Amino acid sequence: MESRVTEGAFLTNRHVISILVENQSGVLSRVSGLFSRRGYNIDSLSVGVTEDPKYSRITVVAFGDDNIIYQIHKQLEKLIVVLEVTELAPEGSVYRELALIKVNVESPAERSEIISITEIFRANVIDVSHTSLVMEVTGDQSKIEAFAQLLAPYGIMEIVRTGLTGIQRGAKTLSQAE
Repeated sequence: MESRVTEGAFLTNRHVISILVENQSGVLSRVSGLFSRRGYNIDSLSVGVTEDPKYSRITVVAFGDDNIIYQIHKQLEKLIVVLEVTELAPEGSVYRELALIKVNVESPAERSEIISITEIFRANVIDVSHTSLVMEVTGDQSKIEAFAQLLAPYGIMEIVRTGLTGIQRGAKTLSQAE
């Protein structure tokens, strides 16, 4: 498992949980409420409609030992709107996150340097003004953090991140049985 540093503590028990739910209002509130009522923190949350508009997929990143994750899994399965709950194991899944980063630009030379860094990370410049650039980068958490660290000396004005999303490798999918 990946290690993550948060507020000086090493957290090595990251779990990525994929939840297939009915696509209706209030579902996200019920799922996130389940976490908050039990005092479990959500580190990242990503939601979107699936290939079938009747269903949405929620990807939650939570930290906890196996017992806590087991409890989360069982509580989620009790919700009527939840069709399936699966933990996405790192070795059998692909994870990605999207970040938009706005950087201050003071000179043409700085602009060229920032664009060079952007190219190295296979990111895209998506907005240009006289005093700033906005870049879009996708990848795992460490790639986004490394990109942001290299841009920091230029003056990051804003960062917006989507949160982690993931999918299982190969032909395996979450079932959509009703």
